[in-house]
Amino acid sequence: MTHKPLVLSVETSGRTGSVAIAKGDKILEIQQFSAPMKHSAELFPRLKQMLQDNNYTPMQIEQVYLSIGPGSFTGLRIATTLAKMMHLANNNVKIVAVDTLDIIAANADLYIQTCPDLDINNIAVILDAKRGRFFAAAYQKTLTGWEKIIDDCLISAKQFIQKLDKQQPVWILGEGLVYYSDDFKTDNITIMDEKFWYPSAEKLHSLGYNKACQGQFDNAETLAPAYLCGPQAEKKRSK
Repeated sequence: MTHKPLVLSVETSGRTGSVAIAKGDKILEIQQFSAPMKHSAELFPRLKQMLQDNNYTPMQIEQVYLSIGPGSFTGLRIATTLAKMMHLANNNVKIVAVDTLDIIAANADLYIQTCPDLDINNIAVILDAKRGRFFAAAYQKTLTGWEKIIDDCLISAKQFIQKLDKQQPVWILGEGLVYYSDDFKTDNITIMDEKFWYPSAEKLHSLGYNKACQGQFDNAETLAPAYLCGPQAEKKRSK
């Protein structure tokens, strides 16, 4: 990609959101929201301020990257709606949706940098889906990054552990471990430090930019969050 587009990256899939603007592959500014679940209150004010601080306007944004899920039902809707709105306002805006579990998995590279003596080849990402279930996926290290070997699934801790290769050590990370780390403790599973558990606009931008360079853009009209399951309120009403 010779042209360096102005890029907006919106990460609102988890409890603590963040937003970034970049010129091509160079991030100009990142801001993390002040507290958990502040996505709707802080996204637009922070975006407006970052654009002003860097002498840009919303109409100059050419690409929008968003964390598409699985994750927070409300958070995913916020990011998806923003991306669609920006495309409607300027149909030249291109959208890149990035799997939330892939964004968190990319944090493993940072963890490996802090533990260079460890031979880490297998990881898994865990998010809380409520009612004893989790959004989860597993990855294997390759020369080019992390290859998904267990696709995103909605599953119990016990079922997911059974899916993993018990002959291989696995390092796990993700927000689902905040309250349920004990559910995933086995002889071959190691839990990464908590500071690596959360998705970020920085990692979203990195993965999104790679997809954009390969021309992997999403259709704004059909763009929809990857929930894997409906919101809790809908489940309660259906009973």
